[in-house]
Amino acid sequence: MLKLATADLWDQHGAQLHCVDPIFTHYGLKSNFHGEICTIKLHEDNSLVRQELAKNGKGKVLVVDGGGSLRCALLGDQLAELAIQNQWEGLLIYGCIRDSEVISKMNIGVRALNTCPVKSIKKDQGDIDIPVKFGSTLFVPGHYLYADLDGILIGPDPLVGLGGIEIPNLR
Repeated sequence: MLKLATADLWDQHGAQLHCVDPIFTHYGLKSNFHGEICTIKLHEDNSLVRQELAKNGKGKVLVVDGGGSLRCALLGDQLAELAIQNQWEGLLIYGCIRDSEVISKMNIGVRALNTCPVKSIKKDQGDIDIPVKFGSTLFVPGHYLYADLDGILIGPDPLVGLGGIEIPNLR
């Protein structure tokens, strides 16, 4: 898989991009991922996360607005495995994950605020595919997310792998 460098993307396309506040920690084996944004807005209930990860995620990144809650996890190793099985490129979670040691060895890109061992509630509550805002950034379904160890960029157009620039194995 070709890797991208967010610094190079910014240098070449900065006028089209927005840089997400650097508030997220890297989890998962994939430090570098990108794809079309799909969104969920919820509060301490990861039922819709499971529902979305059960769908084909090829070429997509799931952005989960958990309201920044640090009281429970919205992703664990079982949901991360489901994401891998359904070919999701990665997840950005404005909230916590659990099973971080296991997830660190899994071939998925994950960014989250922190970890928490507490399970979420299960009430099937939340909204799917709506614009969400956190990290000084508006995440719009259908826009694109680019992540590496330097940070996370958001833009309205595909820049990598879809007729845009591809940066081979810079890291």
